[in-house]
Amino acid sequence: MKKLNLLLMLILIISIFSINQNLFPQSSGYKVVGKIVIGGESRWDYLSIDTVMHRLYVAHMSQVDIIDLNKGTVIGIIPNLNGVHGIAFAQEFNKGFISNGKDNSVTVFNLKTMKVIANVKVPAKGPDAIVYDPFSKRIFTFNGHSDNATAIDAKSNKVVGNVELDGGPEFAVSNHNGKMFVNLEDKSMIEEFDPKTLKKVNVWSILPCKSPSALSIDLKTGLLFSGCRNKLIAVVDSKSGKLMTSLPIGAGVDADRFDPVDNYVFASCGEGILTVIKVNSPEDIKVIDNITTTKGARTMAFDKSADRIYLAAMISGNDNKQQFGVLILAK
Repeated sequence: MKKLNLLLMLILIISIFSINQNLFPQSSGYKVVGKIVIGGESRWDYLSIDTVMHRLYVAHMSQVDIIDLNKGTVIGIIPNLNGVHGIAFAQEFNKGFISNGKDNSVTVFNLKTMKVIANVKVPAKGPDAIVYDPFSKRIFTFNGHSDNATAIDAKSNKVVGNVELDGGPEFAVSNHNGKMFVNLEDKSMIEEFDPKTLKKVNVWSILPCKSPSALSIDLKTGLLFSGCRNKLIAVVDSKSGKLMTSLPIGAGVDADRFDPVDNYVFASCGEGILTVIKVNSPEDIKVIDNITTTKGARTMAFDKSADRIYLAAMISGNDNKQQFGVLILAK
């Protein structure tokens, strides 16, 4: 009888633990651990990490600030940019590429020296997001005022052509195997195209998610995570276009990133929270954290090698005055 009672008690404890795990899922463990003060005025856009040189590039005002992540200090700038938006890297060619929305151009620079080496005119209006596709070895600008994307050969810096899209593009990702996917912000859709032929392949609705801005991909499963401005994130199977689920996130999302090691999705939201989603399987996806950051921290970069998240925002400097800089989150 004692053994039976002990067994029943053990089963009860396990059941309660399982229920609690479902009601209160595990935390990601991320929290704000530091900051890097850059200074200057408060207009910024995308952040990108050069994982080889371990440098963080931040689009800020009319320049890109470059931070040495080993030292946590600004080591240089790329100046005189006109409507700067995003930064992409083609490591095999030792090049970085910056989109300039006001003069419809791309600034090309050397990743080692950080010096500008070329300026490429884009045959479209309003290049905003910029992404490197390693399969085609092309840089793509996503042109918000032209409803298209421009392909640039990363080796020669020559414009190859345009992809005509079904709406206004926002952010995009590559599956590294001949497919690219882009949010159509004004249509609440994701469009797939071929980066070599520059032809459209598919277009999928992601309703009830509206005004998609952020986008990331799990290269292993092919799941797409599209952060939308109506406080939802759409999870889409890139092979079929099926909407797997939609989950609540913070307001004002402008970036999300996927961690392929811990299977987390991070969504940076301008209201001042970072939503963390755990992907256990394509059928088991849940929000596990809403971490307080700071108001306006809507763009981000994720360093997989160090488990660190960087958010651009106005932060308190050493003199307690608000200055532009980067918040650091870590476990």
